[in-house]
Amino acid sequence: MMIIKTETLITVLSKMLCADIAGADYNATELRGGTVGDVQLVEGTAKTKNGIKYPYKIVLKTQEKWERPGDPHSWRREYDLYASGLGAILPDTIRWPKSYHTEINGDEIQIWMEYVDGVCGDGLSIEMLEQAAFELGRFQGMLHSRPELLQDISNLGDTGYLKRDYEQWHTQAYSYEDIISYGPLPEYRKQALKDGRLRLLEGKSFEYSFLRSGECDIPQHLKQMIFDIDDNMDNLFKEIAGLPVVLCHRDFWIENIIYDNGKIRLIDWDTAGWGYLGEDIASLISDDVDYDYFEELCQRLVPAYYKGIAEYMDISDVSNKFIREMILLKFGYRKVESYLFAETDEEKNDMVRELQKIYDYSLIGC
Repeated sequence: MMIIKTETLITVLSKMLCADIAGADYNATELRGGTVGDVQLVEGTAKTKNGIKYPYKIVLKTQEKWERPGDPHSWRREYDLYASGLGAILPDTIRWPKSYHTEINGDEIQIWMEYVDGVCGDGLSIEMLEQAAFELGRFQGMLHSRPELLQDISNLGDTGYLKRDYEQWHTQAYSYEDIISYGPLPEYRKQALKDGRLRLLEGKSFEYSFLRSGECDIPQHLKQMIFDIDDNMDNLFKEIAGLPVVLCHRDFWIENIIYDNGKIRLIDWDTAGWGYLGEDIASLISDDVDYDYFEELCQRLVPAYYKGIAEYMDISDVSNKFIREMILLKFGYRKVESYLFAETDEEKNDMVRELQKIYDYSLIGC
């Protein structure tokens, strides 16, 4: 069981409950965790100096310092956002959970926030996701129209995040020895490396090398779709740079969206920063979703997003093609990676099917 400072807990609960709390018991259980972050549900009973008892639930997020490539200060970004006070003026239709206490101690931050008991992940219906897309558009449009709200928040990611994220799939090279010893890599792939049927291209990622090898039996037109992005990336990023710049969440997917009584709550803001219109919606319709519904997601979520943002911005000249290109930039090589590491034909067929859905995007008519 994690140890929580009594004085901190009392301070937090006094603010949350708007009462003069004298003491409280607690039990902490992990909600979400990782190597650098830990999220705990803290619950128990608080007692005022007058003897009144209040049951409570609150979330404690602890984040240790770490360095994301190209974004070394992301580990403390949520602290900076919550401490800025911006949350108090965000619309109630879409915001992050309320914060009751934030602190930074050397290389560690703590955020005490409200517990939101809503629907998330696979439980989100298309109607809920459509609302999330609409509210995301309104959120980005509102902040774009009021830049003064963000002018004092310095620790936001820059517009180069999308390009850096894409380029790692080209340049994040590992040695032959590292790859051969990597446990999750299927044995038949290791054998192909040993036999020389799969060769690593110097200075390139494993996925990049695999996609261009004879061992890759992904259909040629799907491989060419990714090759075309690679071959035209300089011009593509120049075109993307012409899109409106908005505040992006950058991890906008179903596990970070909570639907609570008709309102949207967003968590995990550590990659938030300046990005281009469409980045987040490209993630929402592509990241760990059921691709059986990909066409419907595109047809409903993209227009909903544009409708929301159009309340504040003129986007009449923004082309839908950039959504497809952003999907490929973000997830093209991720699909290749999943195919590369697939143990069964069924898993490989799933990746081919998903790539085909992306290939057909231009036929969907979003």
